[in-house]
Amino acid sequence: MHMQRYSSAAIMNLHRNFLARQTPMKTKMVNPFMESKNACDVFINHRGIDTKRTIATLLYDHLSWLNLQPFLDNKNMKPGDKLFDNIDNAIRNCKIGVTVFSPNYCKSYFCLHELALFMESKKKVIPIFCDIKPSELRIVNNGSVPSKDLERFNLALEEAKYTVGLTFDSSKGNLSDVVKNASEIVIESLIEMESEQKLVKSSRNTPMAL
Repeated sequence: MHMQRYSSAAIMNLHRNFLARQTPMKTKMVNPFMESKNACDVFINHRGIDTKRTIATLLYDHLSWLNLQPFLDNKNMKPGDKLFDNIDNAIRNCKIGVTVFSPNYCKSYFCLHELALFMESKKKVIPIFCDIKPSELRIVNNGSVPSKDLERFNLALEEAKYTVGLTFDSSKGNLSDVVKNASEIVIESLIEMESEQKLVKSSRNTPMAL
């Protein structure tokens, strides 16, 4: 399965129009830690030991270059911040989630907690399956995960498995391609969300016929 995509020309026009509406970049330096408390456009959920130095950071940098506001833990948080408070707040206030699944992803309580919160918050999630197939995603319970969390994690993982996403094989794939494709999908999704919100707003403002 593949995500429905626009033509290259349509994508360029959509991106140009959408990004033109974003807040212009400020000439003065902005402390990224100060932005962590604000709503972000995209939350990047990933397993650090697998993908922080590759897909996750490259995607964060590319989305930032496009003048969007992505959230990545080591970029938006500083020593002393309360981990769960900041992460949970960022997910609840983000517009879209990008989940980078990888071989060690399901071994992380934090990764699974973030994924479950995405699903419980009804956020749109764009999966990237990096060096792993959806069918290979499973939680290995060694008794350290509370039963109530285990149920949440399994439900979220099953939902993610059946969400159409991107695949990447690090042994032969091009990182720039998957980052570019993921960024395009993020922008297309944000455009669709903006259009839907405008339709809802317009319908509310339209007077009912007598």
